[in-house]
Amino acid sequence: MSYSSAHPWRAVAGTRSRPALQTAAGVVGAVFLVVGILGFIPGVTTDYGTMQFAGHESQAMLFGVFQVSILHNIVHLLFGVVGLAAMRTAGAARGYLIGGGVIYLALWIYGLVIGSESAANFVPLNRADDWLHLGLGIGMIALGALLGGSRSESAR
Repeated sequence: MSYSSAHPWRAVAGTRSRPALQTAAGVVGAVFLVVGILGFIPGVTTDYGTMQFAGHESQAMLFGVFQVSILHNIVHLLFGVVGLAAMRTAGAARGYLIGGGVIYLALWIYGLVIGSESAANFVPLNRADDWLHLGLGIGMIALGALLGGSRSESAR
């Protein structure tokens, strides 16, 4: 892909900068990657010794607030890697942000419906996770929609 000096996302002549949409996907991906790593660090994750691979029995809490498990941390790491890869093109970045936002909204609903003590709570999720997922879903969809521009522009 070539960039001309007339392109709106070109910050300084002679340099290449990414469109805001792609940058947003990269930032969101980087945050997920960091959160996934932090979930494996004792101290940052309280009650680390109780962490299970999956299931609501895991009492490990990221920042002492968000219930996590090994599976939950792996999902954050994967979302991070996908976000960093998606920042390569506008279409992928938009798809990551909007698709990821839809997934997080679905997770929010799932968490509300199953409850934190249910055997179906395999991720695991607590109420803090549920409300964070609502915010992530809305935020990611908003970033993808507001920064996405037209479909023909996003296909680049």
